[in-house]
Amino acid sequence: MRRPRPVPVSWLVGLITVVLLAGCADTSPAPDVDDARLIAADSDDENWLTYGRTYKEQRHSPLTEVSEETVGRLGLAWYYDMGTKRGLEGTPLVVEGVLYVTGAWSVMHAFDAATGERLWTHDPQVPRGHSRFVCCDVVNRGQAFYRGQVYAGTLDGRLVSVTAEGGDLVWESQTTPVGEAYSITGAPRIAGGKVLIGSGGAEYGVRGYVSAYDAATGELSWRVYTVPGNPADGFESDAMAAAAETWSGEWWEAGGGGTAWDAIVYDPELDLVYIGVGNGSPWYRQLRSPGGGDNLYLSSILAVRASDGEYVWHFQTTPGDNWDYTATQPLMLAELEIDGRERRVIMQAPKNGFFYVIDRETGEFLSGEAFADINWATGLTPEGRPIENPDARALEGGVHVAPGPTGAHNWHPMSFNPETGLVYFPVQEHSWLHVVDDEWEYDRRVLNIAGDFAYTGPTTGEAWTPRGHLVAWDPVTQSEAWRVEQPHPLSGGTLSTAGNLVFQGRPDGVFRAYRATDGEVLWEFQHETGILAAPITYSVDGTQYVAVLSGYGGPEVLFNLPGLAGGSVGPGRLLVFALGENASLPEPMPPLPPIEAPTFELAATEAEVEQGSLLYLNTCLGCHGFAAVSGGIVPDLRRSTAETHAIFEQIVLGGAREPLGMPRFDDVLDSEDVRLIQAYVLRRALESAGGN
Repeated sequence: MRRPRPVPVSWLVGLITVVLLAGCADTSPAPDVDDARLIAADSDDENWLTYGRTYKEQRHSPLTEVSEETVGRLGLAWYYDMGTKRGLEGTPLVVEGVLYVTGAWSVMHAFDAATGERLWTHDPQVPRGHSRFVCCDVVNRGQAFYRGQVYAGTLDGRLVSVTAEGGDLVWESQTTPVGEAYSITGAPRIAGGKVLIGSGGAEYGVRGYVSAYDAATGELSWRVYTVPGNPADGFESDAMAAAAETWSGEWWEAGGGGTAWDAIVYDPELDLVYIGVGNGSPWYRQLRSPGGGDNLYLSSILAVRASDGEYVWHFQTTPGDNWDYTATQPLMLAELEIDGRERRVIMQAPKNGFFYVIDRETGEFLSGEAFADINWATGLTPEGRPIENPDARALEGGVHVAPGPTGAHNWHPMSFNPETGLVYFPVQEHSWLHVVDDEWEYDRRVLNIAGDFAYTGPTTGEAWTPRGHLVAWDPVTQSEAWRVEQPHPLSGGTLSTAGNLVFQGRPDGVFRAYRATDGEVLWEFQHETGILAAPITYSVDGTQYVAVLSGYGGPEVLFNLPGLAGGSVGPGRLLVFALGENASLPEPMPPLPPIEAPTFELAATEAEVEQGSLLYLNTCLGCHGFAAVSGGIVPDLRRSTAETHAIFEQIVLGGAREPLGMPRFDDVLDSEDVRLIQAYVLRRALESAGGN
């Protein structure tokens, strides 16, 4: 439980009697984390008060009890079974000995940070059917804490405030149009008494925006759109009118995209909020904006006033985005000495493969360099504009483009150690075969990517296993200081500490501590479930703890990666470590048996199976994986029993398993469509029989 704080001695002026209050317990309902405390969060080494620990979101802790000398004695202190293995990407908060964390379906939890005792749980009751309008699983990345309240977004577009003391609902606001294909997976941010939240849904054809709500009442303070709407309706601001000049055709019919589904960072000194803006709808510019143009403010860092949402500046990382190269990846503030002058900068390593250093006061491009193998561009101009490879833009007949749409770096948080001067983040090396569907028509009920695609080799198209590594990047010299190769392309967010350590998890369940200066592995813990969320560290009564969520979500569900696809995945857990501890976990789950040939029979021609594969691509891929190979989080359809196949239509059209998270598709599919999808699934099971 939260430990009471002593109240100082107080003298009642003008009275003879002196009332001594020293030693009396403070009965205030919750810790008072106000604006001043958030601004000074860097000097509070015990707590983790906001998503990136401080407003700068550097994810660096000054704690040193766990260090390069002592980390070898780190052991499991306690754990909590989250009741699911999917959607666990959240960054916990710690305030006065209480740890707050979100899980799948936007469920909020509070624990005693030292003992693991669960204090409360708040379930916002997200309708399970809404999961069909989420591109990348039912994840939630975190919460915000302010003046005794805890805030989180919900998958169905609500912003919820509960009491920190008991998890009781204070207020909730619907931030998105009811029934529209918006979703919230990112963490809210606090800025000057306001709660800021964005949303996702670009692939379903929505228009992006960020909203600010009064933290006490839930009333809307302001809203800023990231792409222009229909000119006939008028523009909300001069910034939207200017952006419209960079679009053509009837882009608003498919929403335009530009959703701000993750990165939002606040600089209280400048009163600026920085928004990472996502991709267009559909992906390919030739379809959404046939006359070309930069399509502002897609794939941009957008700076607005925290007080009223007024546009200040923007920097576009990928003009006229054509490859799902979002700029929603983590944003980080820092002070760097560049060319003999200290600059207040914002740093980002977005999907497109370039590391950017931008002046955060003016939006001036300071430097940029590729941190991964790419072929869509050959470099950056002095102004920071990409020098494009024309073939990557044309996509004639299908083109291999690197990186692929999961990006050279995705949502996984990065950290910065001011002592080493290095930024630590995971890098993904892969390419993608883009084939534009010239007959695409907008349909808000399904993914509107408008292409066919597959993982491929770097640029030649040969069979290739995507690869990944942890990188330490020098943002001043724009060069790699060291790297650690990893067995899978996707890996977790990072934590940096003053103990000269970098912590990071991997999708194979390995949780490691590296020496920050050279990347040497100093400690590791093996868990049966992958760890992709970013760790945090905090202190209670002088003991330093390291906490991290295990469990998959997002691209880990969508992309059945080698070594993970179809495998056994254990329960997701909140894992908490401290020096000298040795708590044990239950025995791991046994590996899955080989896939067996299906016994259920369904007659179908080759042409029908092929048609079923296309229907599967449009409606099932987002959860059940490419080629019906699950990443282990949701059911692998190749393993469906004869009993499941017997009610296949009731599941897909009738919602027979909607309470379990399987939405119904009767508004977009009919019985014949379901038969064709089922024929494809049965074919994939037959092809995979005996193992993957």
